Amino acid sequence: MLLDAALPPVPLSSVPEIAHAAEAAGFEALWSTETLHDPFLPAALAFEHTRGLGFGTAVAIAFARSPATLAYTAWDLAQASGGRFILGLGTQVKAHVERRFGMPWPDSVVGKLREQIGAIRALWNTWQTGTPLDFRGEYYKLTLMSPFFNPGRIQHPGIPIYIAGVNTGLARLAGEEAQGFLVHPFHSRRYLAEVLTPAVQQGLEKSGRLRGDIKISVTAFAVTASDEDLLVRSQIAFYASTPSYRAVMDLHGWGETAEKLSGLARLGKWGEMPALVSDEMLRDFAVVCSPAELPEKLLERYGGLVDRLGLYLPFVPGQRDRYWRELAAALKD
Repeated sequence: MLLDAALPPVPLSSVPEIAHAAEAAGFEALWSTETLHDPFLPAALAFEHTRGLGFGTAVAIAFARSPATLAYTAWDLAQASGGRFILGLGTQVKAHVERRFGMPWPDSVVGKLREQIGAIRALWNTWQTGTPLDFRGEYYKLTLMSPFFNPGRIQHPGIPIYIAGVNTGLARLAGEEAQGFLVHPFHSRRYLAEVLTPAVQQGLEKSGRLRGDIKISVTAFAVTASDEDLLVRSQIAFYASTPSYRAVMDLHGWGETAEKLSGLARLGKWGEMPALVSDEMLRDFAVVCSPAELPEKLLERYGGLVDRLGLYLPFVPGQRDRYWRELAAALKD
């Protein structure tokens, strides 16, 4: 099992030190989010200051960008890194796409993302092989690629695309079309095993692929100290209040609690929400143990289900250095 690290939401000037330290600690890849900063810009700095560390976006908001914008950026980063870049895409929710990015929300989330991935790959194929660009779909029509705008061939054109998701539609799409599935932190082992994994498998079977053709990547909540308890409960409460994530709560019979959390969120009563996350919920959504027990408990929960693992805890050099090194070594062994 590969251990990945999460890039903190820091200015670009801090990225080189973090990337260098992450590689030294034994992480397989560093992942950036699209929260306070652009998720792509740190990749260029990370690749410049490392030799083998992978870097991925977890996630870049797909519907905030055109297929061409995503294709050009990923192509350049793959070339600059010698094939170490992973394009991780997420759809976000309607409110953010429309009101934070000012972009239209599609009639079919899965349909548009499927088409967007196809359009990205059509561009890559044109650049690598010289095949005329001719992609026509419901959302995108791409037919113009003159030599002046063609970046040309690169040494590592097989850029992996990972899809993030909470529900079965995107999990199936990942099985059909992607090289990786980024499991949302808001999950339980039961939800992963009974809902998401079968959906990924359905997609694989539909496309004639095997389980080894995709990597399932998890970001896990962990509580190993008392000061982490409230933080994790707050995040669980926030995610559980999202209506489109309701299936996770419904599987465990916690739909009523999810409704209450949604109501508090609408009123902006964020401080009252963590109290609704019971100890049982915390144990189902997070690994609760001592730091020494963490590797064993992570393997117990995720062994046989996932290929890559990260914690819902940003990597900061100088903080928990021994903790990270020992965890990376234990998971690799």
